[in-house]
Amino acid sequence: MRIEQELKLGFKDVLFRPKRSTLKSRSQVNLTRDFTFKHSGRQWSGVPVIAANMDSVGSFDMAKALAEHGVMTAIHKHYSVEDWKGFIESNDANVLNNAMVSTGTSEADFQKTKDIMAMSDDLIFICVDIANGYSEHLVDYVMKVREAFPDKVISAGNVVTGDMVEELILAGADIVKVGIGPGSVCTTRVKTGVGYPQLSAIIECGDAAHGLGGMIIGDGGCTCAGDVSKAFGGGADFVMLGGMLAGHEESGGERIEQDGKTFMKFYGMSSQSAMKKHSGGVAKYRAAEGKTVLIPFRGSVHDTINDILGGVRSTCTYVGAAKLKELTKRTTFIRVQEQENNVYGRE
Repeated sequence: MRIEQELKLGFKDVLFRPKRSTLKSRSQVNLTRDFTFKHSGRQWSGVPVIAANMDSVGSFDMAKALAEHGVMTAIHKHYSVEDWKGFIESNDANVLNNAMVSTGTSEADFQKTKDIMAMSDDLIFICVDIANGYSEHLVDYVMKVREAFPDKVISAGNVVTGDMVEELILAGADIVKVGIGPGSVCTTRVKTGVGYPQLSAIIECGDAAHGLGGMIIGDGGCTCAGDVSKAFGGGADFVMLGGMLAGHEESGGERIEQDGKTFMKFYGMSSQSAMKKHSGGVAKYRAAEGKTVLIPFRGSVHDTINDILGGVRSTCTYVGAAKLKELTKRTTFIRVQEQENNVYGRE
């Protein structure tokens, strides 16, 4: 047993220090980034925010809506091949270029991924997603997927330390997904005692990935636009959002009426609700590691995504970053013990 004494940081532990800027307006800030990925050699241009591959967030409708903003959606893995066929036939290349095909690591998952990817050359992203990215099984699976899809962009995770980021990139991942336990409906830290504060995870994993020419997705922990900016400032190439994009028309969740108000069910993908829906219940050898909550119905996602991106643009003006790419270079974080005056609550 050993103890690391250095304090690790979450988003609530820091604020950006403002810097002189020549920008007159947030409208001058460019959030579009141009990436060339390490293994696939693919190029992609867009706003590097991703809707999470949860079945109450990462829906086909969400992908269509967010593509209008240049934003990506990781489609949840519980759609059938037939569902994908209908989605692909009804969409243009822009939507498909901004959609990630999510998969687990079973043989059935592998075959399903091959069936889906064969339907359109416009699908370029594969998201290999398991809760515990420290399994050697994931490394072997990434190698297998890379061999089968040499020209596709492969994301894999989740991990929170540089050593596994490096191993996954060397195995063939272009992007590594970073985050264990920070999500709003994740209870992994409570059930297992395992986790890593998300900002420190992003800083350390981003450093490891960039040293090898890879990239990372900061996955989880964002509760407001300022947190999204902090993730980018800490070195995340992409930021994945779950709860912030849940509860919308396009989210795909179940609507529930209570006391004349409309709510939507939102749950973690390791929750009892998810396992009951997709696996027939919680297996006897494991515990559920997710919450199920009802959140007020929020209408269309377009206003929400505009609000998030507007907040990130505003961050950039405060620190003098004309492009999102420059934000991490312009970032100085200050340690704080308070974030906001909450006397009237948050909007």
